[in-house]
Amino acid sequence: MKMKGKLIIGAILAILASASWGSMYPIAESALVHIDPFYFALVRYIPIAIIFSVVLFIVEGKAAFRSEGNFVHIIFFGIMGFTVYNLFIFWGQHLLGGEGVILASVMESLSPVISILVIWIVYRQKVHKFTIVVIIGAFIGVLLVITKGEMSSLLAFNRLIPLLILLIAAGGWAFYTIGGSRFPDWSVLRYSTLSVIYGTIISTLVILVISAMGLVPIPKLEAIYDIRFHIIYMILIPGLLSILLWNQAVVFLKPINTILFINVAPITTIIIQAIQGHAISHFELIGVAIVCLMIVLNNLHQRWEIKRRKASDAEIEDEAQLLNPEDY
Repeated sequence: MKMKGKLIIGAILAILASASWGSMYPIAESALVHIDPFYFALVRYIPIAIIFSVVLFIVEGKAAFRSEGNFVHIIFFGIMGFTVYNLFIFWGQHLLGGEGVILASVMESLSPVISILVIWIVYRQKVHKFTIVVIIGAFIGVLLVITKGEMSSLLAFNRLIPLLILLIAAGGWAFYTIGGSRFPDWSVLRYSTLSVIYGTIISTLVILVISAMGLVPIPKLEAIYDIRFHIIYMILIPGLLSILLWNQAVVFLKPINTILFINVAPITTIIIQAIQGHAISHFELIGVAIVCLMIVLNNLHQRWEIKRRKASDAEIEDEAQLLNPEDY
Protein backbone atom coordinates (compact mmCIF):
# COMPACT_ATOMS: atom_id res chain seq x y z
CA MET A 1 0.00 0.00 0.00
CA LYS A 2 1.29 3.49 -0.91
CA MET A 3 2.07 6.04 1.78
CA LYS A 4 -0.84 8.28 0.80
CA GLY A 5 -3.30 5.41 1.08
CA LYS A 6 -1.95 4.45 4.50
CA LEU A 7 -2.40 8.01 5.77
CA ILE A 8 -6.01 8.17 4.62
CA ILE A 9 -6.96 4.73 5.94
CA GLY A 10 -5.08 5.35 9.17
CA ALA A 11 -6.97 8.62 9.72
CA ILE A 12 -10.33 6.91 9.13
CA LEU A 13 -9.48 4.08 11.53
CA ALA A 14 -8.33 6.52 14.22
CA ILE A 15 -11.48 8.63 13.86
CA LEU A 16 -13.76 5.59 14.15
CA ALA A 17 -11.90 4.28 17.20
CA SER A 18 -11.90 7.67 18.93
CA ALA A 19 -15.57 8.26 18.16
CA SER A 20 -16.45 4.91 19.73
CA TRP A 21 -14.57 5.93 22.89
CA GLY A 22 -16.47 9.20 22.94
CA SER A 23 -19.71 7.24 22.99
CA MET A 24 -18.72 5.14 25.99
CA TYR A 25 -18.90 7.93 28.58
CA PRO A 26 -22.67 8.50 28.32
CA ILE A 27 -23.09 4.72 28.38
CA ALA A 28 -20.91 4.45 31.47
CA GLU A 29 -22.83 7.19 33.27
CA SER A 30 -26.01 5.13 33.48
CA ALA A 31 -24.10 1.90 34.20
CA LEU A 32 -22.18 3.39 37.13
CA VAL A 33 -25.45 3.89 38.97
CA HIS A 34 -25.56 0.11 39.44
CA ILE A 35 -21.90 -0.89 39.72
CA ASP A 36 -18.60 0.46 41.05
CA PRO A 37 -16.38 1.96 38.30
CA PHE A 38 -13.53 -0.46 39.02
CA TYR A 39 -15.71 -3.53 38.58
CA PHE A 40 -17.40 -1.92 35.59
CA ALA A 41 -14.00 -1.68 33.91
CA LEU A 42 -13.09 -5.22 34.93
CA VAL A 43 -16.34 -6.83 33.80
CA ARG A 44 -15.86 -5.05 30.51
CA TYR A 45 -12.32 -6.22 29.79
CA ILE A 46 -12.27 -9.81 31.01
CA PRO A 47 -14.48 -10.93 28.09
CA ILE A 48 -12.39 -8.78 25.72
CA ALA A 49 -9.20 -10.48 26.87
CA ILE A 50 -10.77 -13.92 26.41
CA ILE A 51 -12.14 -13.13 22.93
CA PHE A 52 -8.83 -11.64 21.78
CA SER A 53 -6.98 -14.69 23.09
CA VAL A 54 -9.21 -17.11 21.19
CA VAL A 55 -8.92 -15.11 17.96
CA LEU A 56 -5.14 -14.80 18.26
CA PHE A 57 -4.79 -18.55 18.88
CA ILE A 58 -6.88 -19.34 15.79
CA VAL A 59 -5.18 -16.80 13.53
CA GLU A 60 -1.53 -16.97 14.64
CA GLY A 61 -1.27 -20.04 16.83
CA LYS A 62 0.19 -20.76 20.24
CA ALA A 63 3.57 -19.22 19.41
CA ALA A 64 1.99 -15.76 19.18
CA PHE A 65 1.52 -15.71 22.96
CA ARG A 66 5.28 -15.73 23.55
CA SER A 67 6.81 -12.41 24.56
CA GLU A 68 10.07 -13.13 22.70
CA GLY A 69 12.15 -11.07 25.09
CA ASN A 70 9.58 -8.26 25.20
CA PHE A 71 7.88 -9.29 28.44
CA VAL A 72 8.81 -6.17 30.39
CA HIS A 73 7.75 -3.86 27.58
CA ILE A 74 4.46 -5.57 26.79
CA ILE A 75 3.42 -5.80 30.42
CA PHE A 76 4.32 -2.14 30.96
CA PHE A 77 2.24 -0.95 28.00
CA GLY A 78 -0.54 -3.35 28.98
CA ILE A 79 -0.64 -1.79 32.44
CA MET A 80 -0.65 1.72 30.97
CA GLY A 81 -3.48 0.99 28.55
CA PHE A 82 -5.67 -1.44 30.45
CA THR A 83 -4.96 -0.86 34.12
CA VAL A 84 -4.08 2.80 34.54
CA TYR A 85 -6.31 4.14 31.77
CA ASN A 86 -9.14 1.65 32.07
CA LEU A 87 -9.54 1.93 35.85
CA PHE A 88 -8.82 5.61 36.34
CA ILE A 89 -10.93 7.01 33.51
CA PHE A 90 -14.20 5.65 34.92
CA TRP A 91 -13.16 6.32 38.50
CA GLY A 92 -12.57 9.98 37.73
CA GLN A 93 -15.81 10.22 35.77
CA HIS A 94 -17.77 8.66 38.62
CA LEU A 95 -16.31 11.06 41.20
CA LEU A 96 -17.37 14.04 39.10
CA GLY A 97 -20.96 12.85 38.77
CA GLY A 98 -23.02 14.07 35.83
CA GLU A 99 -20.43 16.54 34.59
CA GLY A 100 -17.88 13.75 34.53
CA VAL A 101 -19.31 12.47 31.24
CA ILE A 102 -17.85 15.35 29.27
CA LEU A 103 -14.88 16.07 31.50
CA ALA A 104 -13.64 12.48 31.26
CA SER A 105 -13.81 12.76 27.51
CA VAL A 106 -11.95 16.06 27.35
CA MET A 107 -9.25 14.89 29.75
CA GLU A 108 -8.69 11.92 27.46
CA SER A 109 -7.93 14.44 24.75
CA LEU A 110 -4.90 15.54 26.78
CA SER A 111 -3.12 12.42 25.53
CA PRO A 112 -1.50 14.28 22.59
CA VAL A 113 0.02 16.87 24.91
CA ILE A 114 1.19 14.18 27.33
CA SER A 115 2.67 12.15 24.48
CA ILE A 116 4.76 15.16 23.48
CA LEU A 117 6.19 15.31 27.00
CA VAL A 118 6.82 11.55 26.96
CA ILE A 119 8.68 11.82 23.67
CA TRP A 120 10.80 14.70 24.90
CA ILE A 121 11.51 13.44 28.41
CA VAL A 122 11.57 9.64 28.04
CA TYR A 123 12.70 9.14 24.46
CA ARG A 124 14.54 12.47 24.16
CA GLN A 125 13.23 13.04 20.68
CA LYS A 126 12.11 16.32 19.18
CA VAL A 127 8.96 16.69 17.10
CA HIS A 128 8.17 19.07 14.28
CA LYS A 129 7.09 22.49 15.51
CA PHE A 130 4.03 22.38 13.29
CA THR A 131 2.87 19.16 14.94
CA ILE A 132 3.15 20.81 18.34
CA VAL A 133 1.09 23.77 17.17
CA VAL A 134 -1.60 21.50 15.74
CA ILE A 135 -1.86 19.45 18.91
CA ILE A 136 -2.03 22.53 21.14
CA GLY A 137 -4.62 24.08 18.84
CA ALA A 138 -6.78 20.96 18.96
CA PHE A 139 -6.48 20.85 22.73
CA ILE A 140 -7.59 24.50 23.01
CA GLY A 141 -10.56 23.73 20.81
CA VAL A 142 -11.59 20.83 23.03
CA LEU A 143 -11.29 23.03 26.12
CA LEU A 144 -13.62 25.57 24.54
CA VAL A 145 -16.14 22.83 23.85
CA ILE A 146 -16.07 21.62 27.42
CA THR A 147 -15.76 24.85 29.39
CA LYS A 148 -17.82 27.12 27.12
CA GLY A 149 -15.07 29.69 27.46
CA GLU A 150 -14.89 29.60 31.27
CA MET A 151 -11.49 27.99 31.76
CA SER A 152 -11.55 28.59 35.52
CA SER A 153 -14.39 26.07 35.84
CA LEU A 154 -11.85 23.27 35.38
CA LEU A 155 -9.98 24.38 38.50
CA ALA A 156 -12.78 24.31 41.09
CA PHE A 157 -11.48 22.69 44.28
CA ASN A 158 -13.95 19.78 44.24
CA ARG A 159 -12.76 18.91 40.73
CA LEU A 160 -9.01 18.84 41.31
CA ILE A 161 -8.67 15.24 42.58
CA PRO A 162 -11.00 13.72 39.95
CA LEU A 163 -9.27 15.77 37.24
CA LEU A 164 -5.88 14.53 38.44
CA ILE A 165 -7.18 10.97 38.25
CA LEU A 166 -8.40 11.60 34.71
CA LEU A 167 -5.06 13.18 33.83
CA ILE A 168 -3.25 10.04 34.98
CA ALA A 169 -5.64 7.97 32.87
CA ALA A 170 -4.84 10.10 29.81
CA GLY A 171 -1.15 9.64 30.50
CA GLY A 172 -1.63 5.89 30.56
CA TRP A 173 -3.26 5.94 27.14
CA ALA A 174 -0.49 8.16 25.75
CA PHE A 175 2.12 5.59 26.81
CA TYR A 176 0.05 2.73 25.39
CA THR A 177 -0.29 4.46 22.02
CA ILE A 178 3.44 5.12 21.85
CA GLY A 179 4.05 1.47 22.73
CA GLY A 180 2.25 0.32 19.61
CA SER A 181 5.31 1.08 17.48
CA ARG A 182 7.75 -0.77 19.77
CA PHE A 183 6.74 -4.12 18.26
CA PRO A 184 7.26 -3.75 14.48
CA ASP A 185 7.43 -7.53 13.93
CA TRP A 186 4.16 -8.19 15.71
CA SER A 187 0.73 -8.01 14.16
CA VAL A 188 -1.81 -5.51 15.50
CA LEU A 189 -3.86 -8.44 16.80
CA ARG A 190 -0.90 -9.84 18.72
CA TYR A 191 0.04 -6.54 20.38
CA SER A 192 -3.60 -5.84 21.22
CA THR A 193 -4.17 -9.30 22.68
CA LEU A 194 -1.05 -9.57 24.83
CA SER A 195 -1.37 -6.02 26.15
CA VAL A 196 -5.03 -6.61 27.02
CA ILE A 197 -4.21 -9.91 28.75
CA TYR A 198 -1.44 -8.51 30.93
CA GLY A 199 -3.28 -5.27 31.66
CA THR A 200 -6.44 -7.14 32.64
CA ILE A 201 -4.54 -9.56 34.89
CA ILE A 202 -2.94 -6.66 36.76
CA SER A 203 -6.30 -4.86 36.97
CA THR A 204 -7.90 -7.98 38.44
CA LEU A 205 -5.18 -8.29 41.08
CA VAL A 206 -5.47 -4.60 42.02
CA ILE A 207 -9.25 -4.79 42.33
CA LEU A 208 -9.13 -7.98 44.40
CA VAL A 209 -6.68 -6.35 46.80
CA ILE A 210 -8.69 -3.15 47.29
CA SER A 211 -11.88 -5.21 47.59
CA ALA A 212 -10.28 -7.33 50.32
CA MET A 213 -9.38 -4.08 52.08
CA GLY A 214 -13.03 -3.03 51.95
CA LEU A 215 -12.33 -0.03 49.73
CA VAL A 216 -14.45 -1.20 46.81
CA PRO A 217 -17.80 -3.00 47.07
CA ILE A 218 -18.16 -6.30 45.21
CA PRO A 219 -21.17 -6.03 42.87
CA LYS A 220 -24.06 -8.45 43.08
CA LEU A 221 -25.02 -10.55 40.07
CA GLU A 222 -28.29 -8.61 39.83
CA ALA A 223 -26.34 -5.39 39.33
CA ILE A 224 -24.29 -6.91 36.53
CA TYR A 225 -27.45 -8.25 34.91
CA ASP A 226 -29.04 -4.78 35.06
CA ILE A 227 -26.23 -3.38 32.93
CA ARG A 228 -25.89 -6.35 30.57
CA PHE A 229 -26.65 -4.28 27.46
CA HIS A 230 -24.18 -1.60 28.54
CA ILE A 231 -21.51 -4.26 28.98
CA ILE A 232 -22.23 -5.90 25.61
CA TYR A 233 -21.87 -2.55 23.84
CA MET A 234 -18.72 -1.66 25.77
CA ILE A 235 -17.15 -5.01 24.91
CA LEU A 236 -17.92 -5.00 21.20
CA ILE A 237 -17.55 -1.34 20.13
CA PRO A 238 -15.29 0.74 22.43
CA GLY A 239 -13.52 -2.48 23.36
CA LEU A 240 -12.75 -5.08 20.69
CA LEU A 241 -13.35 -3.03 17.56
CA SER A 242 -11.80 0.24 18.67
CA ILE A 243 -8.59 -1.34 20.03
CA LEU A 244 -7.88 -3.09 16.73
CA LEU A 245 -8.73 0.03 14.70
CA TRP A 246 -6.61 2.27 16.92
CA ASN A 247 -3.55 0.02 16.93
CA GLN A 248 -3.72 -0.40 13.16
CA ALA A 249 -3.94 3.39 12.82
CA VAL A 250 -0.76 3.66 14.90
CA VAL A 251 0.99 1.39 12.39
CA PHE A 252 -0.10 3.57 9.45
CA LEU A 253 0.23 7.02 11.00
CA LYS A 254 2.79 6.57 13.80
CA PRO A 255 1.88 7.33 17.44
CA ILE A 256 2.26 11.10 17.53
CA ASN A 257 -0.04 11.54 14.53
CA THR A 258 -2.57 8.93 15.58
CA ILE A 259 -3.00 10.31 19.05
CA LEU A 260 -4.11 13.66 17.63
CA PHE A 261 -7.37 11.97 16.63
CA ILE A 262 -8.21 11.30 20.26
CA ASN A 263 -9.80 14.74 20.10
CA VAL A 264 -12.68 13.18 18.17
CA ALA A 265 -13.77 11.45 21.40
CA PRO A 266 -15.03 14.55 23.26
CA ILE A 267 -16.65 15.84 20.09
CA THR A 268 -18.61 12.59 19.87
CA THR A 269 -19.56 12.90 23.53
CA ILE A 270 -20.81 16.44 22.93
CA ILE A 271 -22.92 15.28 19.99
CA ILE A 272 -24.50 12.52 22.06
CA GLN A 273 -25.15 14.95 24.88
CA ALA A 274 -26.78 17.33 22.39
CA ILE A 275 -29.06 14.56 21.14
CA GLN A 276 -30.02 13.94 24.75
CA GLY A 277 -31.01 17.58 25.19
CA HIS A 278 -27.75 19.35 25.96
CA ALA A 279 -27.77 22.96 24.70
CA ILE A 280 -24.78 23.74 22.49
CA SER A 281 -23.18 27.14 23.04
CA HIS A 282 -21.19 29.27 20.59
CA PHE A 283 -17.99 28.34 22.41
CA GLU A 284 -18.75 24.66 21.86
CA LEU A 285 -19.34 25.20 18.15
CA ILE A 286 -16.13 27.22 17.84
CA GLY A 287 -14.24 24.53 19.72
CA VAL A 288 -15.52 21.80 17.39
CA ALA A 289 -14.50 23.88 14.37
CA ILE A 290 -11.00 24.42 15.77
CA VAL A 291 -10.50 20.70 16.42
CA CYS A 292 -11.65 19.77 12.92
CA LEU A 293 -9.41 22.46 11.41
CA MET A 294 -6.38 21.18 13.32
CA ILE A 295 -6.98 17.66 12.05
CA VAL A 296 -7.23 18.90 8.45
CA LEU A 297 -4.09 21.02 8.81
CA ASN A 298 -2.16 18.08 10.22
CA ASN A 299 -3.21 15.91 7.30
CA LEU A 300 -2.19 18.61 4.81
CA HIS A 301 1.16 18.91 6.55
CA GLN A 302 1.75 15.17 6.24
CA ARG A 303 1.00 15.30 2.51
CA TRP A 304 3.33 18.26 2.06
CA GLU A 305 6.10 16.36 3.83
CA ILE A 306 5.63 13.39 1.49
CA LYS A 307 5.79 15.59 -1.61
CA ARG A 308 8.86 17.36 -0.25
CA ARG A 309 10.65 14.05 0.28
CA LYS A 310 9.78 12.81 -3.20
CA ALA A 311 10.96 16.04 -4.74
CA SER A 312 14.32 15.79 -3.00
CA ASP A 313 14.58 12.01 -3.53
CA ALA A 314 14.75 11.57 0.23
CA GLU A 315 14.45 8.03 1.45
CA ILE A 316 11.31 7.38 3.50
CA GLU A 317 12.24 5.35 6.54
CA ASP A 318 10.51 2.18 7.69
CA GLU A 319 6.94 2.85 8.89
CA ALA A 320 7.51 0.79 12.01
CA GLN A 321 10.51 2.83 13.27
CA LEU A 322 9.73 4.40 16.65
CA LEU A 323 9.02 8.13 16.69
CA ASN A 324 11.69 9.40 14.26
CA PRO A 325 11.42 13.20 14.58
CA GLU A 326 12.10 13.66 10.86
CA ASP A 327 8.81 11.88 10.10
CA TYR A 328 6.86 14.72 11.65
